[in-house]
Amino acid sequence: MRTRLLPLLIVLMAAVLLALGVPLAVSVAGAQQQKVIVDRIDDTARFAALAQFVTAPAETPGDTARSLDERRRTLARELDNYYEVYGIRAAVFYRTDTPMAHAPRDWFLPGAGEVRDAFEEARLSRRSHDPQQVWPWQHRHLVVASPVVRDGDVIAVVVLDSPTGPMRARILHGWLLIGAGEIAAMLLAIGAALQLTGWVLKPVRVLDATTHDIATGRLKSRVAVGGGPPELRRLARSFNEMADNVEDVLEQQRAFVADASHQLRNPLAALLLRIELLAYELPEGNEEIASVQAEGKRLAQVLDDLLDLALAEHTEADLRTTDIGALAAERVAAWAPTARAKGVDLVGNCPPVTGWADPVALSSALDAVIDNAVKFTPDGECVEVSVAADGDSVTVVVSDNGPGLTDEELARVGDRFWRSGRHQNVKGSGLGLSISRALLAAGGGSLSYGHHEPHGLTATVRVPRTSGS
Repeated sequence: MRTRLLPLLIVLMAAVLLALGVPLAVSVAGAQQQKVIVDRIDDTARFAALAQFVTAPAETPGDTARSLDERRRTLARELDNYYEVYGIRAAVFYRTDTPMAHAPRDWFLPGAGEVRDAFEEARLSRRSHDPQQVWPWQHRHLVVASPVVRDGDVIAVVVLDSPTGPMRARILHGWLLIGAGEIAAMLLAIGAALQLTGWVLKPVRVLDATTHDIATGRLKSRVAVGGGPPELRRLARSFNEMADNVEDVLEQQRAFVADASHQLRNPLAALLLRIELLAYELPEGNEEIASVQAEGKRLAQVLDDLLDLALAEHTEADLRTTDIGALAAERVAAWAPTARAKGVDLVGNCPPVTGWADPVALSSALDAVIDNAVKFTPDGECVEVSVAADGDSVTVVVSDNGPGLTDEELARVGDRFWRSGRHQNVKGSGLGLSISRALLAAGGGSLSYGHHEPHGLTATVRVPRTSGS
């Protein structure tokens, strides 16, 4: 869930940062350009003041003409100094397009373009419009033009053609600062998202682990109600209450099965005794009384198995480091006479491998599995028991060459009281494998079944290798 939630939060935070960062970057670029434009407007106003009383020499005779020439030369020097210091082309053009003064000296009013448009706009007695925004990747100039007004008439126009390299560098620097801030904010947001998702999902992970523990038979597992949002803490408390109720119901069920099995054994034993006494008064070999005795013994076996199942589900496993190979070899040796008596060859491949298991519970499970394999294997066939290490677990595989089971039957094998319809006449209560599975589950083990080629059944007993597996 974290891998799905975290990218969503990161995308949302990135969208928010972009929604804030892009307008900020545009604002920084606009502010830098506006600062340059205001500075150029001040410069055009100064040059316009110098050029205000400069007119053509022919218009003013005598000393006035010399005075005007001196002002023109002063204006020209100012423009030359301005160009040399700032690298900005500057000129004052008469309305007739001829230059009053210009720097550099080879710069004249073009016939078209931004400079011409700004000049024409200023010649109409208004300052040229602010130029379009210049972005760092655009190698454009900023053109600012202001009219020179004398006695209400426009007599000339001051034009400044500024390179934008320094301004674009400042904009780019500002953008880099914004980008660094965005990256820092994104890293902080990712850290906050990691903390937030961890805080929110930690109770969910604990709840998932506890649910798995309960599903695998560790009914005492509970969720620690200590962190996370209030809703998840309330969910954890509700889950614990539900687990307590389920455990109570199961405990009552186990107690009922154990008590019922225990209480029925005495009346059943008395009933079997009376049947035995009754049999002495009937002719020897009476089939009816033999059938009643067989059914009574079968009922007694079922009660014993029910009691064993209730105890297996209730008893805590005595887990320890166990030599699984030696234990399996011991059970193979114990069942070998029974197998020989039935004409079945029981062989074992049991190398020394240690695992984490309850020796008594594992022995009981192996007894049930081997008994089942020998019971259903025909005369002359083989039952093989093999022990192997498989990653974090140890497996004991019991393979027989009997008739096997269908896929539907494999899905039900090990259920309480379930027996295949083909094996109803075989001795047994249908609880042995259920008891084995309960004993193994109490120690973290498992019992599974599969097909054995070319025919037969494979039962796999699996236990952890260590206590942490």
